[in-house]
Amino acid sequence: MLSASPAYADWKPIERVETYPVTGSTGAELYASIGENGPKAGNGRVIAYTDFKLTWNRDYREKGGSCTLAAARPKLIITYRLPRPKGKLPPATANAWKNFIAGVEAHERVHGQMIVDMVHEIEAATIGLTVPDDPGCRKIREIMTERLAAISARQRQRSREFDRAEMSNAGAVHKLILALVNGR
Repeated sequence: MLSASPAYADWKPIERVETYPVTGSTGAELYASIGENGPKAGNGRVIAYTDFKLTWNRDYREKGGSCTLAAARPKLIITYRLPRPKGKLPPATANAWKNFIAGVEAHERVHGQMIVDMVHEIEAATIGLTVPDDPGCRKIREIMTERLAAISARQRQRSREFDRAEMSNAGAVHKLILALVNGR
């Protein structure tokens, strides 16, 4: 009844970095400013945040009463929101900040890769999908909506699990925070 082909279009995401200002001359002051000025996510503010906008150009083809998604080309824009100090930092703080922000950006880029992986999973689950007895290509869209919801839910769960591990005691981001606040 349903079939799908894992054929991928050749595309690359557009990646953007947006910053928000933080102030302070010590790591502790910078971290406190992050708490006051960081992007809102969930119930509070976060150090950094990755989000995305995903749109598609899809080519549905009807033949013999069936509908096939012949091609789909994503346009993916990933935006990383990161803190950036206003003004010049003292040398020791600047060095601690450099290490901190490099680690935070690396963490956010893992989230970006998870988003790219999700788009590839969507391609694999939908390109080539054929639904019989679907004049007007309505049923195929319903089936795709169900598949996309499940794929999206898995991506969000992976992202939450990654954050939980990274922010836990002895996690990579937790260590970055401690090193910044303690001036290392």
